[in-house]
Amino acid sequence: MFKKLIFLISFMLSSTLFPQKKDSLLYSKILEYSQQFKSSPNFKKAALYFSQKKWDSTLIYTEKQAVINSNSPKIIELYNYFRGISLTNKGIFEEAEKHLLLIPNNFKFNNIKEFYLAYIDMSLSKYEKAISHLLPLSKLPNENILYFDKNSILNNLALCNFLLNKYEKAEKYFEKINLNIKDSLKLTENYINTANLYYHKSQNQKAVKYFKKAYDLSHKLNFNERKVKYDKLQILEIKRTTAKNMSIIEEDNENFQRALIYRKEYEEYNDSISDEGRIYELGQKEKEFAVAVKQKEVDLLQVENKLKETERKIFLYSAIGLLLFLGIGAYFFREKVKTNKIIAAQKETLDELNTTKDKLFSIVSHDLRSSVNALKSSNKILLDNLASKNLEALENLLHKNSTIVNGAYGLLDNLLNWALMQTEQQYFSIEKQRLFIITEHVAYNYKPLLLEKELDFENTVSKKEFVQADQESLKIVLRNLIDNAIKFSQPNGFIKIYSSNTIEGYTNLIVEDSGLGMSDATRLKLLDDSVLLNKKEHEDIIGTGLGIQLVKSMIKKNNGKFDIESELGKGTKMIVSLPKTVLDG
Repeated sequence: MFKKLIFLISFMLSSTLFPQKKDSLLYSKILEYSQQFKSSPNFKKAALYFSQKKWDSTLIYTEKQAVINSNSPKIIELYNYFRGISLTNKGIFEEAEKHLLLIPNNFKFNNIKEFYLAYIDMSLSKYEKAISHLLPLSKLPNENILYFDKNSILNNLALCNFLLNKYEKAEKYFEKINLNIKDSLKLTENYINTANLYYHKSQNQKAVKYFKKAYDLSHKLNFNERKVKYDKLQILEIKRTTAKNMSIIEEDNENFQRALIYRKEYEEYNDSISDEGRIYELGQKEKEFAVAVKQKEVDLLQVENKLKETERKIFLYSAIGLLLFLGIGAYFFREKVKTNKIIAAQKETLDELNTTKDKLFSIVSHDLRSSVNALKSSNKILLDNLASKNLEALENLLHKNSTIVNGAYGLLDNLLNWALMQTEQQYFSIEKQRLFIITEHVAYNYKPLLLEKELDFENTVSKKEFVQADQESLKIVLRNLIDNAIKFSQPNGFIKIYSSNTIEGYTNLIVEDSGLGMSDATRLKLLDDSVLLNKKEHEDIIGTGLGIQLVKSMIKKNNGKFDIESELGKGTKMIVSLPKTVLDG
C-alpha cells in the first residue's frame, strides 16, 4: 500500500534510556561513589568531569591516572566504566565495548553497563547480542531499577525483534509497554513504532490508525517541556516524521490536496531543523571561542609568573649573570614591542568590527521598531473596524499587517545569514546547478505577494543554462532580489527574470522590475563593498541595505559578479553573473 515509510528508532540515550530526574540521580551517585579515591587527584578530576558529561576531559584524566598499574580493583572498574561510557557518547563503539566488557558483573552500576552494551550492539546492528543484554534487565522488579524505566527496556527489545523480522515477538513487547505515561514524546515514538510493526505485518488499517495517532499527539509536544537542545531537535524530527508519513498515506489514498498540506508542513519542519542546527553550531563556536580566550589568559599569567621567577634569579646571581640578564632583557623588550604592535593591530580591527556591529544593530533595531509600531497601530485600527464589522477595511488592514510581518521576517532572516557569513559558519558546496529550476522554485513562494500587488511576473531563464554555484546561497540571493523588486514596484507593474550571455565564461541572471528605480549616486553606493547603507532613497519603504550587502557577499563567495542598472522612475535591473558550466553529453 505505502510507497515508502519513515521508521523512527527510539533508543537515544539522552531521552529514551534515562529520564531526566533519574539521569541526574545516576551521575550524582557515581560522583559520590568516586569520593573514596581522593588520594588520586587525576582520577578525582576525571570523576568530576564525568558527572558533568564532559567526555573529552574525562578521557584525558583517566588516561593520566594510568590505572593499569593500580592495585585497586575498584579503581580499575571505575576507570573502565568512565572510559566505556565516554567513548560510547562520542560514538567510538568498538573501543567503548572493550572497556565495558572488562567490568565484572558485581560492579555497583552493572545494570547501567548492560544498558550501554545493549545500546552499542543496537548501534552496530548486532540485535541478537543486544537482546542478550536487555532480556535479563526486563525481568528485574521495578524496585531494582533505579536509574531508568522498564518501558525503555521493553521498547528496545521490541525494536531489536522488529529489526530481526520477528514481528510476533516485537508485538508482545510493544503490548507490555505502559502507555499510561505523561511523556508525550515517548508515547508518540511508541505510536510510530507500533504503526511500522502493523505495516510490516500487512495490517494496513491498524498501521494508518497509529500513524494518525502519532501525528495528532506530536502537535501537542511543547518545546518548553524539554530542557536540552538535543530534545528540541528530536521533537522537531518527530513532527517532521509524522507529517511525512501522513503525506504518504494521503497520497496513496489519492487525496492529493491533503497530501500537499502535509508535505508543506514536512518542509517547514525541515527548515526549522536546519535553522536550529545552524543556531546550535553558532552557539558551540561562541563557547569554543570563550574557552580559547580564557585559556589564553591562563597562558599569559603563566608567562608572567615565569618572568618574575627569572627576574628573582637574575638578581640573586647578578654578579655572574649581568651579561645574561641584559641579553634576556633585550629579548623580552623586543618581544614586548612585537606584542604591543599585534595588540594595537587587533584593537584597531576590533574597533572597526564593533563600529560595523553597532551601526548594523542601530539600523536593524530602528527598522524592527518601525515594523512593530506600524503593526501596533494597524492592530488598533483593526480592532475598531472589527467592532464596526467593516469587512473591506479589515481585509486591507490584514494585507497591510501581512506585508509588515513579511518585511520584518525577511530582515531577521538576512541578519541571521549575515551573521553566519561574518563568522564563517555557513556551509558552501559549489556544484553544477540548473538555473531555471532554482529560479522557478524561489519565485513560486512569491506568487501570493505578486498577485496581491497585481504585478505581472515572467520567468524566461533558459532551461539549458547551468552554472557553478552553491544552491542554498543562490536561493538567498534570488529571494532578496525578488523581494526588493516587489517592494519597490508600483501596482500593475511587471517583474521579469531572464538570462543572457554577454560575458565569456559567465551566465547573467537578470531580475528586472518596472518600479521606482534609483539615482546613480545610490546605485554606486550599493555597489561599494565598504558601505552599509542607512539612508533610503524612498523613506516610505522599509529597508536597511543589509539584503544587498548579503547578496554581494554570497555572489562573491560563489566566484560571481554583481551589477545594477537603474534610473529614477524607470525601474531597475539587478544583474548576477555566475560561472557557467556546459551540460554533459
